[in-house]
Amino acid sequence: MPREFSRNVRVASQLQRELAELLRSEVRDPRLGMVTVSDVEVTRDLSVAKVYVSFLGAQQTNNESLKLLAGLAPLLRHEVARRMRMRVIPELRFIFDDSVERGLHMDAVIDSLHLPKSDPHDT
Repeated sequence: MPREFSRNVRVASQLQRELAELLRSEVRDPRLGMVTVSDVEVTRDLSVAKVYVSFLGAQQTNNESLKLLAGLAPLLRHEVARRMRMRVIPELRFIFDDSVERGLHMDAVIDSLHLPKSDPHDT
């Protein structure tokens, strides 16, 4: 039996695609650099969308870049509403996603452990 996805999961998925496309093609602010939308979580009542983003090549700190995106949120929301044809579009709240940085840090920690190699004949 195929798993059915709830409406908020489908809306989050479509919202992620639309926002990624808008940020790639329409937003031309060099201070932001390249913005990656890594995930979107929409509340059950579709009133708020948490948009997880990361920045590459940004000229500003993450907090300043988030403030820029927050300023663009009404414009992005309007454009998403036009593209998705929904009656109500969730309020966009941008959150910095540090998972890439955490992953790189964990790789560095693992590499620094210098674990001795085990001999396959030691059984």
